[in-house]
Amino acid sequence: MTDTRATAAAALWRGRPTRLIGARENAVYEMALPDGSRAALRLHRAGYQDAAAIRSELWWCDALSALGLPVPAPLPLPDGDLLATLADGRHASAIRWLEGAPLGAAGRPLAQPVAQQIDLHIRIGKLLRTLHESSDRLIRPESFTRPAWDLDGLMGEAPLWGRFWEHPHATPAQLSAQCAARNTAQAMIARHAAEGGSFGLIHADVLRENVLVSQGDIALIDFDDSGFGFRLYDLGTVLSQNQYEPARDDLRDALMAGYGTQDVEMVEVFTMARILASVGWTIPRLAPDDPIHQSHLARADLIIRRLLG
Repeated sequence: MTDTRATAAAALWRGRPTRLIGARENAVYEMALPDGSRAALRLHRAGYQDAAAIRSELWWCDALSALGLPVPAPLPLPDGDLLATLADGRHASAIRWLEGAPLGAAGRPLAQPVAQQIDLHIRIGKLLRTLHESSDRLIRPESFTRPAWDLDGLMGEAPLWGRFWEHPHATPAQLSAQCAARNTAQAMIARHAAEGGSFGLIHADVLRENVLVSQGDIALIDFDDSGFGFRLYDLGTVLSQNQYEPARDDLRDALMAGYGTQDVEMVEVFTMARILASVGWTIPRLAPDDPIHQSHLARADLIIRRLLG
C-alpha cells in the first residue's frame, strides 16, 4: 500500500493522511480534515468485500450510530456518496473518528487489573446485547448484503476463512484434533440452530484491537467482517483472545452476565469455532515462516483439550 494511493484517496474527502494505523484486511489511515477534525480512511483489500457488501456495512454503522450506539458513522464524500472507487479499482471509505485506546493487543496479556478487566467485559457484553437488539429493529434496504457466519460459513466444506483442518504447517496430530473439533462443533451448532439459537447481524470480529476504551466508556470499531451469524459467536470472538489469561473463566462469566446468557456450553463452542476459523485465516494471508501460524495452532490445541479432553 503506497502513501501516494492513500493521499489520492484522502483528497476525495478533501483530507490528507497523517499516519498508517493498521494494514490487516484493509489499510487504515488517520486522516486530517479541513475543519481540523479527524477521520479514519479505509483502503479496502481487493477481492475481500465487494462494493455492495461495503455499502451495506456503512449503512448498518450509520443506522446504529443514529440510534446512539458507540460505533463509527461513515463520512460522506462531498457528493454525498459513502464509497469511492480508486483508479486501480479498489474501494475507499471514511468513517468518523472515535476516541479511545484499544482494550489490548493480540498475543499480549491484558494490562488492566483483574477487577477492571471484569468490569470491561460486562460492559462489552451489554454493548453487544444492545447492538444485536438494535439491529433486529432496523429495516434493511433490499440491496443489503453481508457474509453469512452460519454453520456452513464456520464449519462447512468451504468456510469463510478457509479449511483450517488442512493447515499446511500443522502436525498430523493437530489436524486430527481439528477434524474432531470440527465434527463436534458442527453437531452442537446445528443443535443450537434447531433449538432457536439467536441469529442475525453480528460484528463477527470483536477483538481487543476493535474495542476502544475512553474514560471507562467503550466503543466498537472495524465492522469489516460483520455479517449474519449466531449471536453467541460475537461472545466467542471476544473470548478467543483470553485463553491464556489467568482470569479466563471470570472474564467469560462477566461477558455472559453483561450479555444476559447462561449458556456456557455454547459460548465455549463458539469460542472454539472462532479459534479454529482463525487458523484458517492464517493460511492465505501470512508468510510460511510467520510465527502466528504456530501460535494460532497452539491456541487451537489448548481449547480443543479444554473442550474435548
